Amino acid sequence: MVTLAGVVLVVLGAQMGCATLDERQRSWIFQPSERTWAGGLAAAEGMHDTWIEFDSKVGARSGEPVKLHGLWLPQDDPNAPVLLYLHGARYDVRGSAPRMRRMHELGFAVLGVDYRGFGRSSKGLPSEEMAAEDARAAWEWLGAQYPNQRRFIFGHSLGGAIGVQLAAHVRDEAGLIVEGSFTSIADVVSTFRWGWLPVSPFITQRFDSASRVAEVGSPLLVVHGSNDSLIPSKLGQTLYERAREPKRFVLVEGGSHHNTNAVGQAQYRQAIAELFGLRMAGAGAGS
Repeated sequence: MVTLAGVVLVVLGAQMGCATLDERQRSWIFQPSERTWAGGLAAAEGMHDTWIEFDSKVGARSGEPVKLHGLWLPQDDPNAPVLLYLHGARYDVRGSAPRMRRMHELGFAVLGVDYRGFGRSSKGLPSEEMAAEDARAAWEWLGAQYPNQRRFIFGHSLGGAIGVQLAAHVRDEAGLIVEGSFTSIADVVSTFRWGWLPVSPFITQRFDSASRVAEVGSPLLVVHGSNDSLIPSKLGQTLYERAREPKRFVLVEGGSHHNTNAVGQAQYRQAIAELFGLRMAGAGAGS
């Protein structure tokens, strides 16, 4: 996510050209990378490589061929619900493999996908508009491949904002899950030490989930860790309050920005069963 130094530079950079300011924000927010951490590499072992190809319709990139790389973790049950996993900033999709495996353990077949600029996907500096198009392409690919399964969207951190935007524009999702996410980039910036600086007018990558979440037409599960020091839980709570029913807010005590999915596995299982009507794997067992 956005660094404190980046926030200050946004203000100082207000006199730069708009293109330069926009590119710097995209770099600060996404932190695109072809790398991951050791735990992600280990968890990604055995997952199936998947490729999604389409022609971009975004701005100056209209007509450009795009190739997205994904990791696919199927279920033995051909009727299992399918989950599109949208990761956050910094690491490529392998960095989310442990979280993907935990959702798989709950009974989902899981596809995690890299946006342009990450991992083995097409090169380029990602943007809010490009990531939204990438997520939509992955969603449509899943629909074509698995037309008879219930499909769900999962977004962690920045991926939660991408997930909200996707769910607000499609009408065939069975549910949306966001973890450790926020209402908008401007609201995240306001929680920083220098959050009093008047940066909001200069933010081009707004990721304004607060204004979109009411357009989501499926059940919404918002999960947040009580000890999340990067995205305060109050932003997750506010996002939840802006959504329409049916919805559920789960606060995982002791959960951080990175371990809430692990710490709150039992709470996930219960909330998914009650909100989405799914009897997940391991139901009735301990966490």
